[in-house]
Amino acid sequence: MKLAIQRITRLLLSLVLVVIGSLLSGPIVAVAVAAVTPYPSAPLLAKKTITIRIPKSEISNSGHTSYVVELLRLALEHSKQASEIIQLEPITEDYTQARLIAELRDGSNIDLIWTMTSKDREATIRPIRVPILKGLLGQRVFLIRENQQYIFENVLTLNDLARLVAGQGSHWPDTDILRANGLIVFTSPHYELLFNMLKGGRFNYFPRGVNEAWAEIDAHPNEGLAVEKYLLLSYPAPMYFFVNQRNFDLANRIERGLEAMINDGSFDKLFLNHPSIVDVVKRAKLSERRVFKLLNPDLPKETPLGDPRYWLQLQ
Repeated sequence: MKLAIQRITRLLLSLVLVVIGSLLSGPIVAVAVAAVTPYPSAPLLAKKTITIRIPKSEISNSGHTSYVVELLRLALEHSKQASEIIQLEPITEDYTQARLIAELRDGSNIDLIWTMTSKDREATIRPIRVPILKGLLGQRVFLIRENQQYIFENVLTLNDLARLVAGQGSHWPDTDILRANGLIVFTSPHYELLFNMLKGGRFNYFPRGVNEAWAEIDAHPNEGLAVEKYLLLSYPAPMYFFVNQRNFDLANRIERGLEAMINDGSFDKLFLNHPSIVDVVKRAKLSERRVFKLLNPDLPKETPLGDPRYWLQLQ
């Protein structure tokens, strides 16, 4: 009897040990397995594409446009997040400058334009007040008929020039500037038509930014046009990037990017080496021209005229 009880006791003790071992071994094995199982890697951040709609390039001004678009692209690269892709998308419509401003103001078909500033423009669309041409747009040489250079050799004063007729775009700020300084101006709402009008004798001269004139002559070969050799109109005329008034994010991106480019030298590197600028400044021989300085009564008071980083010293 005593032996039987001992056997039963040993059997029960063995069963208890097995149960306890199984209870202890389960979590231990599980913990051991968890310790060697690698966690899944964190997913890569998805790239976000930001599309910015910009104006269609003018055939007669493609060199100038290539500089501006490259400057815009670099500015956005300087200010974008690592997870962002910036895409510039030219619109397909061939809008006049006035229509571009209206579309931007309404925030419908375009996100950004570049144009000369004025009080009216800054009241309706948002400027990024970094002059993207460093004031070069306000240095104006003349497109003329190539057989009429002799007329301009007799222009010694602004009063002499006022006897001739200039051509300009109907909605360009330059039109009001020229008229405010006593000059006669013939206008058209369509940029390309102005070249045919000059060729046809509707006006005597077509004032153009130094960066524009030679490219426009190249775009109109064999039409009897030339760049006048001796005269220059000079007035403050900053060209800015503009966005819709409510588009704070895009305005801040561009301003941050442009300022970063000025600070690291890449703005001047692009400006001083781009073919649409460096070659024509040499060809213009600005220091050898008779300069007529004009007032710009439509220049907004916020224009940063006192910051030398923004302006090219031409004379």
